[in-house]
Amino acid sequence: MESVDVLIRNGTIYDGSGEEPLVGDVALRGDRIVGLGSLAVRGRLEVDARGLAVAPGFINMMCWANETLIHDGRSQSDIRQGVTLEVLGEGFSMGPLNDELKAYVKARQGDIQYEIEWTTLDEYLEYLARRGVSCNVASFVGAGGVRANVVGFDNRRATVEELARMQALVRQAMAEGALGVSSALIYTPDSFADTAELIALTRVAAEYDGIYVSHLRSEGIRFLEALEEFLTIVRESGARGEIYHLKASGRANWHKLDEVIARVEAARAEGLPVTADMYTYHASATGLDAMMPPWVQEGGHDAWVRRLQDPAVRQRLIEEMSSDSLSWESSYHEAGSAEGVLLASFKSEALKPLTGKSLAEVAAMRGKSPLETAMDLVVEDNSRVGVVYFTMSEENVRKKVALPWVSFCSDSASMAPEGIFLKSNPHPRAYGSFARLLGKYVREEQIISLPEAIRRLAALPARVLKLDRRGRLREGYFADVVVFDRATIQDHATFARPHQYATGVSHVFVNGVAVVEDGDHTGATPGRVVRGPGARRLRS
Repeated sequence: MESVDVLIRNGTIYDGSGEEPLVGDVALRGDRIVGLGSLAVRGRLEVDARGLAVAPGFINMMCWANETLIHDGRSQSDIRQGVTLEVLGEGFSMGPLNDELKAYVKARQGDIQYEIEWTTLDEYLEYLARRGVSCNVASFVGAGGVRANVVGFDNRRATVEELARMQALVRQAMAEGALGVSSALIYTPDSFADTAELIALTRVAAEYDGIYVSHLRSEGIRFLEALEEFLTIVRESGARGEIYHLKASGRANWHKLDEVIARVEAARAEGLPVTADMYTYHASATGLDAMMPPWVQEGGHDAWVRRLQDPAVRQRLIEEMSSDSLSWESSYHEAGSAEGVLLASFKSEALKPLTGKSLAEVAAMRGKSPLETAMDLVVEDNSRVGVVYFTMSEENVRKKVALPWVSFCSDSASMAPEGIFLKSNPHPRAYGSFARLLGKYVREEQIISLPEAIRRLAALPARVLKLDRRGRLREGYFADVVVFDRATIQDHATFARPHQYATGVSHVFVNGVAVVEDGDHTGATPGRVVRGPGARRLRS
């Protein structure tokens, strides 16, 4: 009888197509899938998957595991949900980095400290693979980081010569395997880029069959206008387009999601290749910088902190942050009050006891207004301070889950409930975004079917990113496979107690190697760098 390395027997196979499953076997040899169906083979390792779902490994379309994978390559909180590929690089990617930016990033490091042993984005990804990661890794090149390399943190238009240098950096990253170019337009220095600059950079990505992905310039008061800018960039650049973590932020803006969906679907009907991703929660997580206007952050972090110590600047900020007619995006305004802002992470040991308290609570403790308190915390911690903003509607979450062109992400780091990770409170999406989809929205609320959920967790993002032989269970495809219990898969992380693993995933294979066996991490680190279509085209 023929022998294979791994035989997953008698599972209910969801191949990623969205079609109904079949009961059968999946055979792995080396890093590939070599057979599906009723197989007369023997496995050196055999998994009895009777009654369990067998699916392609899930793709996290946007995560912030950039630093956590350096500290702990096991990627535990995601791997234990079945995530086999982490997609990095929102706006400010881990490369390219010139000497000034290396110093800037080094100075901004928090609990996780590391030496920057790379310059280009590809060198960073290879650095992760050499150190050992359990998941595969891929990345966009960030438009904000490219701008910072050339223009710095100044709020001005790039010169013709500077724009050409920025395009050259994007071209290098795309040739090395970046998936496309990304932007995060509510944050500096990304917000300093105009539409024409973003089109120019995205045209370079399009030359390499790359994609443009963006945290829109507004998800609130100017949501519709921001969508039109995004669609313009996609149309004029010739690239595919992906909207990061699609959402309507702020109660007064919740109704706008319906119009945004209608406009995206109209664009798709016209042939514009536009998709989106989402996380399965009604709260976002970012920093206190997201509640302050771009002008106060011009020049970079140190300049921002200096300004926050100027009484005249503070008075102007209080007036602007209190305004309900904003020309810039304010997560504080969208949260509705300081009660809707949860403090999640600090650098300073002296401030860490405030973790888990609301901005309103800390302001009351200090006898100051919430806005003054926010400014004080940034100065005292010398960081953006990690926070959670409760700005979204659960009804809208359900609407987005139902959309066939939306895939899924965590928008968070991948971590473990141990050691240095316990020094801060992440958003629960770090531990539960994917299991929450399968447990809450598929099994319990039945918003979409399980075959459709698997398609959108694996095959859809692989197609959108044009990944090579990933995202499906097919012969010849890379052996990224997850085995889970449809009846029990569940998230457990909460905002009060976020450091809790999801349960229900029994086995995970990455490139044919067992990373999770019987629900426990094996310690294996077979993850590889996954490159975009531009690199493959040049190498073929």
